[in-house]
Amino acid sequence: MTLRELVEALGLEILEAGNLDREVTQAYAADLLSDVLAHAAPGSLWITLQNHANVAAVAALKELAVLLVNGRRPDPDMLQRAREHKVTVLSSHLPAFDIAGRLYQAGLRGAQ
Repeated sequence: MTLRELVEALGLEILEAGNLDREVTQAYAADLLSDVLAHAAPGSLWITLQNHANVAAVAALKELAVLLVNGRRPDPDMLQRAREHKVTVLSSHLPAFDIAGRLYQAGLRGAQ
C-alpha cells in the first residue's frame, strides 16, 4: 500500500509530502528514538507523538515516513529537516492505539 492510499483511506493530513507514492508494508509505534533506531524496519511508517527535529533525523536515517498522533503538529525545525530529507510527515487526530488498529485493518503489519 502506498502512503497516498493510506492518506485517502484513513483521512490523514499531509504535513510534508516527501514521497507519497512510496510503498509501506509495515508500521512501527514508538516514542523512544533509540528504540526506533534499533527496531524499525527501513521503509516503515513510524507512529509517534514526538514532534521535534530529531524525529525527522531518525526518519531520514531509517528511511521512515512519520505519522504524528493526537493531532500533533511538527515544530518548525522538524518540518524543515523533513523537507530537506524528503521525509513524509502525516498527522491524525486519533491516539496511537486507534490509528495502529486502523492501519492493521488496512493491511499494515508490525515489524517482525
